[in-house]
Amino acid sequence: MALYVEGLSKGVADRGMAQFQEMMRQQLESSMHTELEKLLDTSTGAEREVSMKDFEGFKTLYHRFLQVKGPSVEWIKIQRPPEDSIQPYDKISARGLPENVADCLNKLVVVKLNGGLGTSMGCKGPKSLISVRNENTFLDLTVQQIEHLNKTYNTDVPLVLMNSFNTDEDTKKILQKYTHHRVKIHTFNQSRYPRINKESLLPVSTKLSMNGQSAEGWYPPGHGDIYTSFYNSGVLDQLIAQGKEYIFVSNIDNLGATVDLHILHHLVSQPNGKRCEFIMEVTDKTRADVKGGTLIQYDGKLRLLEIAQVPKAHVDEFKSVSKFKIFNTNNLWISLAAIKRLQEQKAMDLEIIVNPKTLDGGQNVIQLETAVGAAIKCFDNAMGINVPRSRFLPVKTTSDLLLVMSNLYSLDAGSLTMSPKREFPTTPHVKLGSSFTKVQEYLTRFESIPDMLELDHLTVSGDVTLGKNVSLKENSITPQSPYIQTNHRRLFHRRHWIINSFSVEMEASTAF
Repeated sequence: MALYVEGLSKGVADRGMAQFQEMMRQQLESSMHTELEKLLDTSTGAEREVSMKDFEGFKTLYHRFLQVKGPSVEWIKIQRPPEDSIQPYDKISARGLPENVADCLNKLVVVKLNGGLGTSMGCKGPKSLISVRNENTFLDLTVQQIEHLNKTYNTDVPLVLMNSFNTDEDTKKILQKYTHHRVKIHTFNQSRYPRINKESLLPVSTKLSMNGQSAEGWYPPGHGDIYTSFYNSGVLDQLIAQGKEYIFVSNIDNLGATVDLHILHHLVSQPNGKRCEFIMEVTDKTRADVKGGTLIQYDGKLRLLEIAQVPKAHVDEFKSVSKFKIFNTNNLWISLAAIKRLQEQKAMDLEIIVNPKTLDGGQNVIQLETAVGAAIKCFDNAMGINVPRSRFLPVKTTSDLLLVMSNLYSLDAGSLTMSPKREFPTTPHVKLGSSFTKVQEYLTRFESIPDMLELDHLTVSGDVTLGKNVSLKENSITPQSPYIQTNHRRLFHRRHWIINSFSVEMEASTAF
């Protein structure tokens, strides 16, 4: 009897706690709605109208955030994807191309994620406007690639840029230079969401304005917002009306993400009843990619698993190259009609990424974000294609920039390809020190970009400047203090050194 009473009391207590938590969630949600209305009252006209649409998406995300009660995945339920769900690229390309490639291309739209700033590389403005090769910016190279396709096949492949409030104005100014290029360019803005006070879980901003300190109160909510903002912009419907069927989405700083005709042909050649609505390009994981999201089978669906979703006890297992052998390149091929259907059905259920930030004044806030690849579970007949590593060439740091500026790559019609003179199919591992972090500092330290065709590994630390005709070969390493070490043998040491016209080789001496 005592056990029964104790169990009954515990059940009542649990129900009471659940009711209390639900009441608190409802109060928070009500308070959030009130605060959002106050924000809308601080503006009028177009800004208010756009923000009203944005806030609808934010309310949905916030509601789901308050409902979350634990990890979004149960580790025990994770399974390896079925064999046929991730196809090797060689199998796709072996089918060849149709006689009329133009028919395929005329169904395609290229979308570049263009919401990021160049601040991590010490640059102001959109990252897409940083020069990366022969004075060409990321955006220049993208336009050149698509224009080359349109001229070669006499097609009309448009470019769509998803900007953020951080990049929209500067991007639109620069687009005027492409007026006479054979590429139609459209833009739309991803949403603008309010940052949330970590303690109160309410907005930190008190007005819609982006002026002065108010700008700190807002953020673009990750590239998973593409589905909602694309739909709301009207550009999606416009493209469908023009007969477009698929978008190829990628980060604008991934220089390997070019239109692949074999993947496109695979998409458009499927029978209507079995049309693939979503393809994620994945590639083999290396030790440098252990944190990258991977594909799993979960509840009978192909799903993207990000490291943020992994329970702490299983993080090392997630990073294992032997168990999770591939990672997401964020090169995605998606059906326009399917995006429209899912948006209208409100069936786009993406995992929430809670991103903590600290504002300049020291205030702790959180941002609710989503990832574009997480939507793979929502689409019919989704699949992965294991592509060559060459399709993943992101430029996130000046170390990456050195690689793409070097003679490791040749540039043709906006596309970078590995030099045939390179004996190894992989790129060297390059790590430049803090003196090279900002692009302007980096450029002053290279009188010309060194020959890197035979380089395997380079680490530079300290106050180093390289002059003309420098050739780096085999393993050339400059560890923590400023000296060159070759084959673990120190050659010389100075506080500051300038390297001119010399070659570092495994078995050779060096000279200025």
